[in-house]
Amino acid sequence: MLKENTVTAIAQEVQKVIKGKEDVIESVLTAILAKGHILIEDIPGVGKTTLALAFSKVMDLEYKRMQFTPDVLPTDVVGFSVLTRENTFEYKPGAVLCNLFLADEINRTSSKTQSALLEVMEEGSVTVDGVTRRVPDPFVVIATQNPVGSVGTQMLPESQLDRFMVRLTMGYPDITQEIDILKGKQAGEPLKQIRQVATREEIVRMQQEVAQVYIHDVLYAYIAALVAATRKHPLITLGVSPRGSIALTNMVKARAYVHNRDYVIPEDITEVFYSVVGHRLVLNPKARVNHMTAKDLTDQILSQVAPPKL
Repeated sequence: MLKENTVTAIAQEVQKVIKGKEDVIESVLTAILAKGHILIEDIPGVGKTTLALAFSKVMDLEYKRMQFTPDVLPTDVVGFSVLTRENTFEYKPGAVLCNLFLADEINRTSSKTQSALLEVMEEGSVTVDGVTRRVPDPFVVIATQNPVGSVGTQMLPESQLDRFMVRLTMGYPDITQEIDILKGKQAGEPLKQIRQVATREEIVRMQQEVAQVYIHDVLYAYIAALVAATRKHPLITLGVSPRGSIALTNMVKARAYVHNRDYVIPEDITEVFYSVVGHRLVLNPKARVNHMTAKDLTDQILSQVAPPKL
């Protein structure tokens, strides 16, 4: 495995610009190493774009950002072919052909454009006029969406939410963190003060090492039991799909790796359970009447399904 200080250095550099959000930074790093895509649901101005920029700079990733307004077309995302003077078609790459793609306010654009992006996330390639092109390696999408009910937004369908490995929320900084942010801005642009501490090749190698992290059979059974509980819960209409259980498995392996272990422990599963599972659950009307949230139900499931003792 790569030295522990490589992972630590990445987190520490990002923390120079994202103050007081160590748990969010760890979750994003863990999802990247698990080859997953990240959905950040929050109000504007809390640092979602800065977070993506910081990771791209620290990891030497080619970065592109697209503001998903209602007039954005699928061809803007995946690219298109144009007829040249030589009477041949030339491919013009879309914005998604990069290492880290920031899809800003994904729930403001049309369903057609959302589907074009989510297809690339699932397949790892774009197909234009019958020609398939792979996206660069590593490839990660960080999508942001405004809270449901904001002006001009529309909810992502369950099938599209399922493509994201985790959904995270950054939230407002506290008073101390706010002061650190203000002081940091007075000292200059924080993004210019961070440095690259890993290469793309190292990130790919770390992703390969994450895949080799060991999970004991009893922990596979624990994951399966937690997933089954979401499907049987009386307040949940739609539980976790097999895609979701695979995402959970990959995420817990990456968390073990980030914590300098080549094996998974029960805590890895419980710590990432909500961020992987919460956005995949569809609650029934009875849950809403009782003011139960997805977080309440995942906490309930974790308390009901006892973790194994290794």
